[in-house]
Amino acid sequence: MNYYLFKQAVKITSPIFFGYLAIGIPFGIMTVNAGYPWYFAPFMSLFMYAGAGQYVAIGMLAVGASLSEILIAEFFVNIRHIVYGLSLITKFKAMGKWKAVLAYALTDETYAVLSNLELPKNAKAGPFYGTVALLDFAYWTLGGTIGALACSIIHKYNMESWLQGVDFALTALFIVILIEQIKKSHDVLPPAIGLISCTGTLILCKVGILPQNNIILVAIIIGIVAIILLRGRRKTNATLSA
Repeated sequence: MNYYLFKQAVKITSPIFFGYLAIGIPFGIMTVNAGYPWYFAPFMSLFMYAGAGQYVAIGMLAVGASLSEILIAEFFVNIRHIVYGLSLITKFKAMGKWKAVLAYALTDETYAVLSNLELPKNAKAGPFYGTVALLDFAYWTLGGTIGALACSIIHKYNMESWLQGVDFALTALFIVILIEQIKKSHDVLPPAIGLISCTGTLILCKVGILPQNNIILVAIIIGIVAIILLRGRRKTNATLSA
């Protein structure tokens, strides 16, 4: 790829650069705050690269969640990527060696860009789309690394007061995602079920019925079963009415 096309890819991804720095730096800080060395943040981004999924993983690791709980949570957090991949099968069909790179690097933001991106003149689809995806990957990794290094320096010089409130970044991130999803779908049933199932499992834990390390797993299972039952009943009633 020539320098002009690379500049075009940088220009296209520049909004993602600022966004990934903004949410990547808190991720790096959370990683070090959870007790991991600074290099764990770029290492995790390299081998996982899941954005919100990385936030979830660090949060769950910090509270001692089991591997099964983490796997189930990650599956449901990232299941939307299956839909992303299916919608781009035709577009990525002739990408050759770049197909694997694009599949791995298909985040929400990269998907949004590639779905509507028109190739510049004389650009080959594989190298250009791949460059866009790799730039986004580099931005996210850079943000996490900066945050992790900064947090390590803060801890080294005993400036922990600067980090007050950073742990709320994960909660804030999912509140924003939840609000946006409700706005788009106008469907309050899933979040309502999530709230009820989480509250119920917390109560069971407080009264000593449920062990603390099983709260997340039990809440997820209750939520899934409730949605399946309620959605199934709604569909059945709609069919009978018709």
